[in-house]
Amino acid sequence: MKYGFIKTAAITPEIRVADTSFNCAQIIGYIEKAEKAGVELCVFPELSITGYTCGDLFYADALLFGALKALREIADSTKGKKMLVFVGLPVKVNGLIYNVAAALNDGKVLRLIPKTYLPNYNEFYEKRWFSAWKNSVENVSINTPYFDEPLTLQRNAVFCDKTENRFTVSAEICEDLWAANSPSVYHAENGANIIVNLSASDEIVGKAEYRRDLVRVQSAKLSCAYVYADTGEGESTTDVVFAGHNIIAENGTVIGESKLFESGMTIADIDVGFLDFERSKTFNYDILSDKTAEKVYFDGYKDNDCLTRAFDKTPFVPNDTGALTSRAELILSMQAEGLKKRIKHTNANTAVIGLSGGLDSTLAILVAVNAMKKLGRNLKDVIAVTMPCFGTTSRTFNNTVKLAKSLGVSLKKVDITKSVLRHLKDIKHGGEPDTTYENAQARERTQVLMDIANMTGGLVVGTGDLSELALGWATYNGDHMSMYGVNSSVPKTLVRYIVKHYADTSRGKLKAVLNDILDTPVSPELLPPTDGEIAQKTEDIVGPYILHDFFLYNMMRRGYSPSKIYFIAKKTFKGEFDDKTILKWLKTFVRRFFSQQFKRSCVPDGVKVGSVALSPRGDLKMPSDAVCALWLDELEEL
Repeated sequence: MKYGFIKTAAITPEIRVADTSFNCAQIIGYIEKAEKAGVELCVFPELSITGYTCGDLFYADALLFGALKALREIADSTKGKKMLVFVGLPVKVNGLIYNVAAALNDGKVLRLIPKTYLPNYNEFYEKRWFSAWKNSVENVSINTPYFDEPLTLQRNAVFCDKTENRFTVSAEICEDLWAANSPSVYHAENGANIIVNLSASDEIVGKAEYRRDLVRVQSAKLSCAYVYADTGEGESTTDVVFAGHNIIAENGTVIGESKLFESGMTIADIDVGFLDFERSKTFNYDILSDKTAEKVYFDGYKDNDCLTRAFDKTPFVPNDTGALTSRAELILSMQAEGLKKRIKHTNANTAVIGLSGGLDSTLAILVAVNAMKKLGRNLKDVIAVTMPCFGTTSRTFNNTVKLAKSLGVSLKKVDITKSVLRHLKDIKHGGEPDTTYENAQARERTQVLMDIANMTGGLVVGTGDLSELALGWATYNGDHMSMYGVNSSVPKTLVRYIVKHYADTSRGKLKAVLNDILDTPVSPELLPPTDGEIAQKTEDIVGPYILHDFFLYNMMRRGYSPSKIYFIAKKTFKGEFDDKTILKWLKTFVRRFFSQQFKRSCVPDGVKVGSVALSPRGDLKMPSDAVCALWLDELEEL
């Protein structure tokens, strides 16, 4: 699929124990369905050709030869299909029987991957029938019925697509994942971005949750995708049952999962581009010369756009209410702890905040109140300063007063109109509403805050958020500057949800004023109002924050190129924004992100609360004069 998305299927077919002909037909049928769905990687359960619960029948030549015959038919069914397929079967080698995963592509059996760790406890007696594979590096060729060419057994193989070099796959089998030294660790070290697991895991109470966590954490630990295909309906229920619990995880997130006790396909789009990006930043390992796995090439990548994966419109904001509540409370606590430490370390008497009636300053003062409570200080030590000027409306001014009173903090009103007019006159400015006109107000406000902080022995708490930093939507040495920026890693969409959470858990006048602030258009209020209403709306100028936060997350957290961001944005915001609008604001985002880096190169300290931050002290090492031509050229070609 385009842009490094790999459509993957974990499949649980209905099987019959020891009936290789029936199982073969089932597997081939699902391969046909998978191809129609655009699948590029197809994984079946452990011993899926015979069934896992054959017991001593595994010794029978009839079953072993029947499995090989079925494997031949299944391999033939992949001829001409651009798909990598894994199926499980028993294979005898020099008198010993091995539990293997067969990798198939374009009519060929590429490799047989033997199971390394065999369970031998409770209901599992694999060591009775199977041998563990001891040869970790070298491969072994065997001659078998139904195949003209020898088949090759090799545990450590990395299957590499001929077209998409990030589409790299290795396999392990069931218990291998549970082992302390899982083969998947070795596979990942040797470049496998996707690990497949052919499994037959019985179901007992609580095991599904444990299994899910195991798969999810392994994918996070190895910065990989993990495809777990589990056996289900048709296995013997003499002692246990199998639920067909299929799981597809990507870097710690489950992106596909089946319901228990349901056969069929679980399909998900794995993003190998993201995995490759993530590994380049976080995956620490050394490839030793004596550990290098063999690369086996296949043809499976389909350059189409049949993406079915859904992307969050607001990736910084949790989807469910419960997660959002806990996330909001955690972020508020982290912000307050950061400010608490700075106040304590500097022996600051006060925390001074410019309160505008907007979302950012509202969150900042809520954080400051929490910090003072943690310090056991009087809330009057929080000084809210409202500084009306040319663009201030009665709505925002009244809300600052109501909010300060509801919180019990100190409130100062400093009308800066005369000061700004005098300054404009001093520099011989004509008074026209241009950039100087706007920034003069922002810098005067910052001067007032700094001076009040000096007068009260305090520090200025910054209100600017992550989205504004990304766009450079701040006046240099104006609202760009503070003594501690509590919102510096909180994007605008998340600021809104945190304030809403605070409102929902508040009562009376505080709840009412917070809700009105949430309903107020985002604005710096630097231009005179029109008929008493806000005239300068930020999102009309720089674009919708819901789009910019989407762009920011996918560029910084997932390493997406501009064209890939545009590709997923069109699908994500279909019906809300047309393609032309999305492209327009994406170009704006790219231009501003590059051109405004100089402002981020000297931002104040501020606590990091999420995986995306733009501090020059570790989060983003970017030169201030980097050129965005390559990024914009890519968008011009669309």
